[in-house]
Amino acid sequence: MTIEKTLKRPMVSFVVFSNIIFWVFLALIGVGMMLDIPKILTDILIVISAWSSTISFVIFFNKIYPGLKLKEFVKKQFAPKLRFSVLSIIIIIQILIFSVTIFILPGARDTQNFTLSFSGIAMFLFIFFHHLVQGPLGEELSWRGYVLNELQKMHSPFIAALIVGVLWGLWHAPLWLLTSGYIGVNLIKYITLFMVGIISVTIIMTFFYNLNKNLLVPIIIHQLFNFLLSLIKAETLDVLLYTMIFYFAVAVILIVINPKQKLYKK
Repeated sequence: MTIEKTLKRPMVSFVVFSNIIFWVFLALIGVGMMLDIPKILTDILIVISAWSSTISFVIFFNKIYPGLKLKEFVKKQFAPKLRFSVLSIIIIIQILIFSVTIFILPGARDTQNFTLSFSGIAMFLFIFFHHLVQGPLGEELSWRGYVLNELQKMHSPFIAALIVGVLWGLWHAPLWLLTSGYIGVNLIKYITLFMVGIISVTIIMTFFYNLNKNLLVPIIIHQLFNFLLSLIKAETLDVLLYTMIFYFAVAVILIVINPKQKLYKK
């Protein structure tokens, strides 16, 4: 059996099953809301649904990596020492994008008034950890730790990033329809901006992840992307438009200058 076949089939199964699990949990959440079940149960289902890709990966792990223990695989993802230079750059880039977006987005600055009271700090921390558990912790082991790394064995990092970006973006498709609140032309705009942004973020993740190979790198990028985006209280399409343009610009800069040849070979 060829290497391509041994990799392709488990990956296809992983992607399909991840989407199925996500849809199933979203259906359960919908049914639960109709039956008026306790909110804590709905919140638990939401968190589990966000981990659907990791659940799928764990289910198929022995077929993907026969003979390897999951604990060893996870440990390996965090083994390289986290480089301060990489960490600093990804934080600075995303804070700059956040700051510039607030500065140029009409009305956004008036809503960023987190008071330094106990309740304000508590809510700030709650939002931070809510996004951490419901986003990067439940997605990065599978999409970057598995899919991206395997695709880079067959393709350049840039092509691998594009593939992961599309697959990862489409995995979010149920949320476009159920939580965006848009229909018609606005829904198309929302989906377009979302896909441009998520592919751009994936390219940025891939570049910096390849510099360090510690899974904390994409986890931090993903966390800052979700968390900082949630702090901008303005019209969603406007927020997406400015934010995704900046992430797209950073991705293009990395592609063009290709420092240390981490996206493709010249």
